[in-house]
Amino acid sequence: MKTRTRVLTGTALAVALGAGAFGAVSASASPAATAQAAAVSAKKDGPSGKDFTTTTHLTVDAATRAAQAALKAAAAENQKVTVAVVDRNGNTIVTLRGDGAGPQSYESAQRKAYTAVSWNAPTSVLAGRLAQTPNLKDIPGTLFLGGGTPVQANGAPVAGIGVAGAPSGDLDEKFAKAGVDALGK
Repeated sequence: MKTRTRVLTGTALAVALGAGAFGAVSASASPAATAQAAAVSAKKDGPSGKDFTTTTHLTVDAATRAAQAALKAAAAENQKVTVAVVDRNGNTIVTLRGDGAGPQSYESAQRKAYTAVSWNAPTSVLAGRLAQTPNLKDIPGTLFLGGGTPVQANGAPVAGIGVAGAPSGDLDEKFAKAGVDALGK
């Protein structure tokens, strides 16, 4: 029994010492790894400016101002619409559902805005292209009906405004254009 007890005690001691040594090595390795990472990030020859791009985005205030201008233009003609403003990536910045606008207008406005910014063209123009390329309508999130218009900065699309709920796409697009026009003021 004594021999067996000594072997077990010795094994337990060896394991404990090994674990302690491992912990000490791990603990001392962490600061060294941190210092090395800091040295790498401090290098002056990191990623150059050519590895990045700068984009222009509407502020929430500008998007809200544009949406309110579109709603106001629609109200002036007794139209009940929803207005959506999306960023360059198609993410919704703001959606305003006017009093009395139909339930379908919410999603339709967002999809028109997304379509306009995606192709940098009014959705009425894009709707005309369906005759040549009918599969365009199958792209998720798009809606090829009049009522969406892109917002441009230096000729590049930076946002889209979509309006839905008026009796025609021409009216919806007229109101969306009023939203774009409000951004220049």
